Amino acid sequence: MLLDLQELQNLFCAIWTECAWQIADASESGTKFIISDNPVVSCNRECQPNSQWCRGVESPDVRYVATHTYFPLNPNKILIFTNLSWVRDPFQKPRTVRPNPGFFRNAMFKFTDIQVERMLTEEEVREINYITKMSAHRYIAAAEKEWLYPEEHLSSTTWRTFGDGYLLMPDPRHVHGGGEIIIGYKDGHSERFSEYGHRPWDSDFKNKRREKREWDAMQKFKAEWAATYGPEYRGVIYNMGPKDARRAMSDDYYLDECERDKEYLKAAGELNRRKKLQRRR
Repeated sequence: MLLDLQELQNLFCAIWTECAWQIADASESGTKFIISDNPVVSCNRECQPNSQWCRGVESPDVRYVATHTYFPLNPNKILIFTNLSWVRDPFQKPRTVRPNPGFFRNAMFKFTDIQVERMLTEEEVREINYITKMSAHRYIAAAEKEWLYPEEHLSSTTWRTFGDGYLLMPDPRHVHGGGEIIIGYKDGHSERFSEYGHRPWDSDFKNKRREKREWDAMQKFKAEWAATYGPEYRGVIYNMGPKDARRAMSDDYYLDECERDKEYLKAAGELNRRKKLQRRR
């Protein structure tokens, strides 16, 4: 039994390693993060509490593209995992299974892609706390009693509308196409991993159709994000350290993205899709 438990502790390691990582911050919010007896929370905006995917101790499958997993590190910091396939294409069906969904396999992680310095608003912190509360098995805890009742301050408790549909999403402007990693060793041999952990002998190692779909969706999403949130990045990456981190788009680039988004909005059903995700005002 103990040996089985030791093996199971690595169950989700490959899936989470290949996610987009961000560490978000509640320092500017009067409300801080709460915790529960289900400390590692999986949340999918199309898997509401008490739905067939969230009954009893069940949580949304971490392999569903739209499933985020998060863990409060302290009252002000929270670590969030988002499936890379969802950041690249948030227009697909949220319960689609991500590429290469197998457990218990080797995976590669790029530390310099972690997004940091995303400052959450108090409304966003309360929305996260509500998800934590609804995902608890029995117990929740907070430094202040008031924080245990986030629903009293929310205009809507529909998960789909939290953060206008993108509460836990990292900034897609830091996400790129491709992502193959090649490792060389001193003895001369090498290993290759795709961004989804495929190996060269896997039939899906190079999937041109998926790459084209994700690239087109990613360009659309980046334009929508820029037009919605402005030129400053909601989180940065430390490629060469904090001093060299890019914190905003250039003015010309930002204006070009806003113009592209206006064109995307003309597509049939696009305006209605966005309205369905919006919080109540």
